[in-house]
Parts: sequence; structure tokens; C-alpha cells
Amino acid sequence: MTNDTAPGNVQPMVLVERHGARADVVLNRPDKRNALIVPMMAQLRDAFLQVAADDTVHAVLVRGAGGAFCSGLDLKAINAQPQPDWVPDLQRVWRETNVAMAACSKPMVCALEKYAINGGAPIAFACDFLVAGQSAYIVVGEVQRGMAAPNNLAWLQGKYSETIALRFALLGDPVPAPELLRLGVAHAVVADDEVVAQATAM
Repeated sequence: MTNDTAPGNVQPMVLVERHGARADVVLNRPDKRNALIVPMMAQLRDAFLQVAADDTVHAVLVRGAGGAFCSGLDLKAINAQPQPDWVPDLQRVWRETNVAMAACSKPMVCALEKYAINGGAPIAFACDFLVAGQSAYIVVGEVQRGMAAPNNLAWLQGKYSETIALRFALLGDPVPAPELLRLGVAHAVVADDEVVAQATAM
């Protein structure tokens, strides 16, 4: 388990839970739908570095606490006034987190409950297998804000065809679980209340 906690929190924002040879990396801001802030990104980076370096970890389950995967960047926190002192580090730490996910050689399974939105999408894309709930979806919606999506594009271009990458990045709409399965992004689509169990079984 990581040791850093968010201000006012009694729990870390990212948990590493061991179950024999499996490690669960758990996004742990359920009250914020696991939205990302820089301290949480740093804990996520460290979690992937930890499991990658541990020879007793043979597989990794990536999931969100509270029944949702990740709602993306916590824009309310990022845009708060006065500005949090971690905001200037956002791009650097998020890049380091993506590099740590890419460098993790352990097989990774994503339990996609509800959604992976914008900044949450690279965490799902980083996994080798994705088990999605029947009502779940992924959104790479930066284009609708007139923004670039460098991390999402890196994962999309590195893992999927140009057609699939463009479908996510240029349309910017929610891609539902059945479409994720058809595109080969999801390995399986299961009942919403079976996502974690099925991903764990895998």
C-alpha cells in the first residue's frame, strides 16, 4: 500500500492490495468518482513502479473504488482559487505516470466500471485486457474542448489501428461497451455488477 494521503483524507488516493501473486492497483477517490489530481497521479505512478519492480507480482488488476473507474481530471480542484501548489507539476507528473504504466511488464487487466473519461482513458488503454460493464464507456473528449490529447493519442496509436485511434480522438463522444468489444478494445463485456469479479477471475 502506498503511504501518502491526500490532505484531509485518512486513506491513500491509490491503493496497492496484494492477493497472492496478484496486485490490485485501486484508484481511491470514490467521493470524487476517482477524478485525478497531481498527488493522486504521483501515487499512481509510484504504484506501477512498485508492482513492476516486485518479482512476486505476476499480474495486476486495475480498478476504481466505489463502483466507477475514473472520471478524468478533477477540474474543480485544478481550477480552485487560490491555485493548488501542485498544479504546475501536472503535465510532468502525468507524463511520468504514463511512462510508468507503459514500462510495467506485468500483465494488466482493467475492470472498467461506468466510465473512463478523458484523463482516465489512458489508464484503461494501458491495460492488456479490459473487462467492461454493459453500460460502461470510454471518452477521449479533449477535442470537444479544443484541446490536444497527447497521452490518449500515444496509447491509441501505439496499440490500435489508425481508424480506431481517429474514432476516439476526432469524434470525442462516449464509446459504449459493445462498441469497445467490437473494436477489440474490450476483451469482454459483462453485467455491470460482475465487472470486478470477472476481471479478477481473468
